[in-house]
Amino acid sequence: MMLASTRGVALAGFAFCVLMMAVALVLEHIVGFAPCPLCIFQRVGVIATAIVLAVAALHNPAGRIGCALYAVLSLITVAGGAFVAGRHVWLQSLPADKVPSCGPNLDYMMDMLPLQDVVAMVLTGSGECAEISFSLLGLSLPAWTLVGFLLLALAPLRLLWLSIMARC
Repeated sequence: MMLASTRGVALAGFAFCVLMMAVALVLEHIVGFAPCPLCIFQRVGVIATAIVLAVAALHNPAGRIGCALYAVLSLITVAGGAFVAGRHVWLQSLPADKVPSCGPNLDYMMDMLPLQDVVAMVLTGSGECAEISFSLLGLSLPAWTLVGFLLLALAPLRLLWLSIMARC
């Protein structure tokens, strides 16, 4: 069974990351939705998870420790992405008078500020991140991304389970 091996689980998780990025790129380049800074940070979470899972699939560790290491690393990247998506959903749920004012765009901040200041400013949000430009079945794009991260968490959790049950 594909999901009974480290490589199979890692490949399934990697494929889901590719799907998430494909949707994001279609929405940006075909539909015309410009990503806000929080959306870009969510993409970083997806890409980081994809990298960890791709390395796990290529390495295909035979031992419990290797499998657990990839599980924990990918769970950290998924949790980071889910945190940013959750923060984005929270910003969108604020009343209009509580939404932070729009700040400089991400390119400008990256050019002018140290990385830690950029991260802090992006996570505090801006008015452009609170705007809901699209919803499907009552959920905004960041809410769907949060759902995607929660589903994606199944891959590292499965890897962790395999390592605990000594099936790696």
